Amino acid sequence: MIRSRWFEEAKHAGRILLLSVVLAPGLCPAQDTSWERLSDGLTVSVWNPGDACPTVPSMLVVDMDPERTKFSVHHYAQEGLSEPPRMDEWQKRTGHHVLFNAGLFRENFAYLGLLYKDGRPLGGRRHASWQGLFVAEPSASGLQKARILDLAAESFDEEQPRYREAAQALMLLDLTGKIRVRESGKHAYQTIVAETETGHILLLRSLGAVRLYDVGRCFKETLPSVRQAMAMDGGSSSEVRILESLWEKDLQVQEHASWKRLFGGSTGSHIPLPTVIGASPR
Repeated sequence: MIRSRWFEEAKHAGRILLLSVVLAPGLCPAQDTSWERLSDGLTVSVWNPGDACPTVPSMLVVDMDPERTKFSVHHYAQEGLSEPPRMDEWQKRTGHHVLFNAGLFRENFAYLGLLYKDGRPLGGRRHASWQGLFVAEPSASGLQKARILDLAAESFDEEQPRYREAAQALMLLDLTGKIRVRESGKHAYQTIVAETETGHILLLRSLGAVRLYDVGRCFKETLPSVRQAMAMDGGSSSEVRILESLWEKDLQVQEHASWKRLFGGSTGSHIPLPTVIGASPR
């Protein structure tokens, strides 16, 4: 497992968090917990699973309430760009409060799987074995504003989608509690999207290399509030970035300054990303 300077700092930040800030509900069920609020519908934390999951490193966690947060898929070609931007360039371009990498792509930057923006497909084809689909912004009333669809159990009409934004990737943990990836697999940085019992969307990014199976098992055993989860692209593509200006009120708090660096792109390799998902207040 990779243990970088940032990993050790995150562990330290996690300990400070446990002592001085009330943590997020569902991440530490035994404690009275809450998030550090950055804006309406957007809260963050650094989660250290500790002894409960010894093979899982600390993780950045972003909690987003879809009733207050709007999600948008962005693909470089659809936006008229000749080449994919890096994450910091995407943020300058879009202005989103939160940005994270979408699913997997080929060497020529073609997206692998279903990809929709504003209700229109962006060229990706349904992947036969990847069953996770993050969907947002329903086209009809009465539907959740954002959620995870398990394509093994639910349908998605590609001709008349019920959601305007969609991105397909690997299903990690389903409603039955089954881990949907193989126990084998390489260690890599991971980006995870999870849906909670309250309908919130959790975005998690590991601060060290870890197997997807170990993440799924840790969620299953320690996070009862997580209903299901899917894995976006990992490795050098795994990035989560929060708008720097949201941290201005916390600059005088030492551990929050540390979080600002962790959530500000300091842990990524900053490779070009053809597809990202952004979140901003409604």
